Amino acid sequence: MHARRSRTVLAGVVLAVLAAGTVSAAAPDPNRPAPVGRAEATARATAAYTALEKYLGTTDGSGLFREQYPAAADDNPYSYEWPHSQIHIAALDISVVDRRYEAQLAEVAKSQEHYWNAAGGTTGLPGYASYPVAPYGSGGDMFYDDNEWVGLEKIQRYLQAGDPAALSRAEHIFELVESGWDTDPGHADPGGVFWTQAGWSQARNTVSNMPAAELGLRLYQITGKRSYLDSAKRFYDWTNTYLQSPEGLYWDNLDLKGSIDKTVWSYNQGVPIGVNVLFYEVTHDRAYLRRAERVAEAAYTHYITEGRLLTQPPYFNSIFFKNLLLLESATGGDKYRKAMADYADHVWAKQRDPRTGLVRFDAGGTTQAIQQAAVAQIYAVLAWPRRAWSTLY
Repeated sequence: MHARRSRTVLAGVVLAVLAAGTVSAAAPDPNRPAPVGRAEATARATAAYTALEKYLGTTDGSGLFREQYPAAADDNPYSYEWPHSQIHIAALDISVVDRRYEAQLAEVAKSQEHYWNAAGGTTGLPGYASYPVAPYGSGGDMFYDDNEWVGLEKIQRYLQAGDPAALSRAEHIFELVESGWDTDPGHADPGGVFWTQAGWSQARNTVSNMPAAELGLRLYQITGKRSYLDSAKRFYDWTNTYLQSPEGLYWDNLDLKGSIDKTVWSYNQGVPIGVNVLFYEVTHDRAYLRRAERVAEAAYTHYITEGRLLTQPPYFNSIFFKNLLLLESATGGDKYRKAMADYADHVWAKQRDPRTGLVRFDAGGTTQAIQQAAVAQIYAVLAWPRRAWSTLY
């Protein structure tokens, strides 16, 4: 795995070893306190973000964050784009329930632009590089999924605040993503959006295709442009054809020879659930809603009933649960929200250092910025009113 992701992904995996228990619907703890209410969830979200700013923020005026705390001797001065995007989203999520966070949101949105490569990558289109560009860094390879998360954040911002600049940026990001489609018919299982523009990877991933479909569907809902719907359907169909397992869950990626990495990550289950919900909303075809429910049930069994949730990084679980709430915004019920609250409260009780307010998942005792941001996101969304769930992804 490339260095851009290895530290944060592997850090989440050790959660299963460090956790003092499991989050499982099959074995509830009778001594466990009742889940926190919305006010307490808001307080926990803001506390997590405050600790993030205190221990991982920088003081050089850039508004950027460090990758981890405590920093290692060989760390870069700033985090990669993927963690920064999740910090950005945390501030946005908190701003829904605490309007004072508009200031933090404006600041992190400004620093987000330090990753913008206006000159363009290998396809000639601008986008967010994996590391800050000059004067804060030398940029880096573009990852399509990195850009898709920012695009979806911009859509959420537009839906909640009507920000036209956010919509415009989301449209530019979608143009970049479309340029990442594999057009070589000689490849095994041709098609699909590549994970990255970097030459060291030729993978086409669930995470570069399903979030692309979700972004396209949101843009279609907002603009009515048929091209967005057509592209979303293309990304969706390709992923379902080549990366969905017989059990209904989604594998990670396949290479140009057709070899499949069958790792099952939680966020790769969440986003297809959300995509199916949005297809249902735009087509009124209940078959999509039934598909969303089937994937959700398969994922619930895999991660929660069978106790695998704690093997997943918290930032994958945040995306997983948000899409489950998007499903419940369409179907009603609160089964998935309860599971989200159980997970959040487990993390708060077992993984958080009350002295610093930082969550600790790593065997070495470090805190990754992206982990802290995920916890802030989860508690922020737990504080949201149900009517806001329809803006999630």
